[in-house]
Amino acid sequence: MVVGGGISGIQAALDLANTGFSVYLVDKAPAIGGKMSQLDKTFPTNDCSMCIESPKFIECSRHPNIEILSYTEVESIKGKAGDFKVTLTRKPRYIIEDRCTGCGTCVEVCPVKVPDEYNQNLSLNKAIHIYFSQAVPLITYVDPDTCLYLQDEKCNICIGACQNQAIDLNQREETIQVEVGAVIMSPGFEVFDPKLRNDYGYGIMENVVTSLDFERILASTGPYDGEILRPSDKKHPKKIAWIQCVGSRQVIEGGNSYCSGVCCAYAQKQVILAKDHEADLEAKIFHNDIRAFGKDFERFYQRAENLPGVEFIRSYVSIGKEDPETKNVSIRYSTADDGVKEEEFELVVLSVGLNPPKNAEELADQFGIELNEHGFCKSNPLNPIETTRPGIFVSGAFQGPIDIPESVMSAGGADALCSQLLAYRRGDLARDRVYPPEKDVSQEKPRVGVFVCHCGANIGRVVDVPAVVEYASGLENVVHAQESLFACSTDNAKQISDQIREKGLNRVVVAACTPRTHEPLFRDTCREGGINQYFYEMANIREHCSWVHSKEPENATRKAKEIVRMAVARSSLLEPLQEFELPVNKTALVVGGGLAGMTSALSMANQGFRVKLLEKDKALGGITRRIHTTLEGMDVQAFLKDTVQKVYKHPYIQISHEAIITNVTGYVGNFVTTVKTEGRIKDIEHGIAVLATGAAEYKPTEYLYGEDDQVVTQLELEDRIFKQDEALMNAESLVMIQCVGCRNEDRNYCSRICCSHAVKNATNLKDLKPEMDIYILFRDMRTYGYREDYYREAADKGVKFIRWELDDKPEVEAITEGGKSILRVTVPDLILGRRLELDADVLTLSAAVIPSEESMEVARLFKVAMNPDGFFQEAHVKLRPVDFAAEGVFLCGIAHYPKHITETISQAYGAAGRAITILNKDSVTVSGAICQVDENACESCGACISVCNYGAIEFHETGKGKKATVNPILCKGDGLCNTVCPANAISLKHFTDDEIFCQIDAS
Repeated sequence: MVVGGGISGIQAALDLANTGFSVYLVDKAPAIGGKMSQLDKTFPTNDCSMCIESPKFIECSRHPNIEILSYTEVESIKGKAGDFKVTLTRKPRYIIEDRCTGCGTCVEVCPVKVPDEYNQNLSLNKAIHIYFSQAVPLITYVDPDTCLYLQDEKCNICIGACQNQAIDLNQREETIQVEVGAVIMSPGFEVFDPKLRNDYGYGIMENVVTSLDFERILASTGPYDGEILRPSDKKHPKKIAWIQCVGSRQVIEGGNSYCSGVCCAYAQKQVILAKDHEADLEAKIFHNDIRAFGKDFERFYQRAENLPGVEFIRSYVSIGKEDPETKNVSIRYSTADDGVKEEEFELVVLSVGLNPPKNAEELADQFGIELNEHGFCKSNPLNPIETTRPGIFVSGAFQGPIDIPESVMSAGGADALCSQLLAYRRGDLARDRVYPPEKDVSQEKPRVGVFVCHCGANIGRVVDVPAVVEYASGLENVVHAQESLFACSTDNAKQISDQIREKGLNRVVVAACTPRTHEPLFRDTCREGGINQYFYEMANIREHCSWVHSKEPENATRKAKEIVRMAVARSSLLEPLQEFELPVNKTALVVGGGLAGMTSALSMANQGFRVKLLEKDKALGGITRRIHTTLEGMDVQAFLKDTVQKVYKHPYIQISHEAIITNVTGYVGNFVTTVKTEGRIKDIEHGIAVLATGAAEYKPTEYLYGEDDQVVTQLELEDRIFKQDEALMNAESLVMIQCVGCRNEDRNYCSRICCSHAVKNATNLKDLKPEMDIYILFRDMRTYGYREDYYREAADKGVKFIRWELDDKPEVEAITEGGKSILRVTVPDLILGRRLELDADVLTLSAAVIPSEESMEVARLFKVAMNPDGFFQEAHVKLRPVDFAAEGVFLCGIAHYPKHITETISQAYGAAGRAITILNKDSVTVSGAICQVDENACESCGACISVCNYGAIEFHETGKGKKATVNPILCKGDGLCNTVCPANAISLKHFTDDEIFCQIDAS
């Protein structure tokens, strides 16, 4: 059972269902989606939030092994791991669910207007309504607190208006009892409410809004249809301020001492989106530290900072006053050069932090788990996914403040731990998806159906969708055309499959957004309609039209018509293709024997799958062997020793030391990896691979490192602290310099762990020798999450923090005074406005985390991507954070990006969980859109072989001599071979020359 229907709960439910388990997905809200459904877009990719979530909504609703129980709460849970009895209470919707079609007639006639909580009370809704436009389930519910009938039986007009007789205002709560083997808790979070403390005038001044309010203002389905308007007068603001750390990093009453982690990045995202709306907008972001610690977040921050009219100001602020006439809000803030300034803004956005769920204490009592001092779920220090009660696991933001990728990773990890617990029951209750028989339309004339999506206002506010529909209906072979608010919603997907059957459609064109996220959904919809899935064509009129021509509605509409015309022309020539299934080798290969690799290997082995673990060194452990404690005080070496022993003792894990991979062939379900180990070469056959090749510590070339023994890295310092090195213990002063080797032109990323590592070592030194003077020279202290408490503790113990800027770095020279060799560190103090000279007995450099040398070669052999910094590139930062684009290959650990030990463990379990979705199957499905060779035309030149990135083409002997042939299993259909073949002997199914030329001719 998964409790909570946000992105983490949905992902956990899908992973469990895809690994052979039956799942109850329980959510107290009227529909699944959580807070992410309220967001406009996500960072750093700026993907539409609903475009990310909606396909998952539909997949959940269609999955035969998932039962969605919305508007449902847990009353009690009894029993033990593997055998829980759960009592649920389903709140009355006052709607008969199987009769409601979501038509909205009842909403139209309802006379009661109430603030719309989903839209942050910025607009009105009715007492009966659908939770949000893409809700799953897409049915109405009645708010009992505002319905006139339920209050005093004054009105029941909705009953008479409903043609399906779906309204029952006499419904009562329903009690349900279910038996489950494990529970995943993903109840999400609440946003900090600044109204409770009257922070910055929120709730008093109309034009002071929270970040979640602003998300709804930005959203196409929000209160202003995606236009940025001020609540007071509905005018476009030209000057907006963002105030960071509202409710976070505060030790005052009602605040949270921790850093909420996500606020800096989402504020940058909102600035970028606001500038997209209004190019001449002036935006100022008031902050303390910019915590751009996530993958690609540093570049995202720079992107926002470099926009014209955008200024990041490091200052605490206070609200001055509201102008009674203009309703503008003034802000007072301090500057290094000009003292205190006061400035007026038309709109102020409060970047509020994350709070535990409102009912966290009640949940803890019901589930028999403990909460930590911040009110979030208390987890095992050695495993952040385990709660204090066996059999109950946690994922998502209930662990603590985390971003979407970490939420999705933890969901996969929770799936892996549930699967370990219940492996003996895998598949007992699982059911297969059943599709209607596929209709043979090969002899029919093309009958095309065109479905044009508004995408809320993403498309609809720029493109004249009704005009596009009218135009499409007049195109050759088009027999049906209609518009949809959201083509990817459950209701609209069903409409498409229904129209296929009712109108006899044999081709489907959806004019909407990107096929990158939605093509699988609409292909599946075609299958549900009874036609071959390759009779589907997508016209991308969002990325290719409305987004890039947002200021030219007439031209955008004309271009949308042209895109649809081209799609219809191509669709008429589409041919049915058949996918085929391949057997799966049930063995897993893990490359890398560090903490991530071992954790992932143990998880898969504990579920009954054999694992081959490859390690390049003579010992397991990787870089973790050099870490003694965590910031939280965990004994890392004891934990590592225990993990290594478990790996060596596990009967399903086979370890190869000093292993070098020389070749990789094959495909998902059937890989063959050639390994040289202990002087022998052997082939390993496996179904999936997990790459956990680790990373390394940068060896500095600056600040006298390698020239003076007094200059060390943080890892070297940690070892000296552990050993209580005599020279270190005799030192009177120590200086640390942050961001050495990163956040610069050579490595434009934050190494994420350095600030916490510095705080840990400084605090440990202070415990050993309180009188030692310790200085940390930093640019931004990125002690996100609960690590903020340790940052504050270090300051309380006398560690001094001095900020420096990139254009004025610290300088170091070795000098001798009084016969003693010391290091003189010169650093500008921005507060004092002068340069300081610090004499240090020891200088510690917080060196960057850099990719390992092995990662590049392993990536080449497995044909997986790396990002510009040399770390493994995941398939999608939000949707598939532990998958590669290459099917059957997964990633985890610091080879993906620098991360702390708990984050590494969580991702390692996540990779194992994702891998099991393949290993659990007897076969995998391979695409039908692959290349084929006409042997009669092939000239055996080998050009195709030279450009194929997947090794899918090779020569074979025929009666006509040596000819090229395509391995359909390895072929990914990228079409490179088509472009270089001089004889035009290779064609790509689903993208034939005739289809492309027809599309071009129609342009």
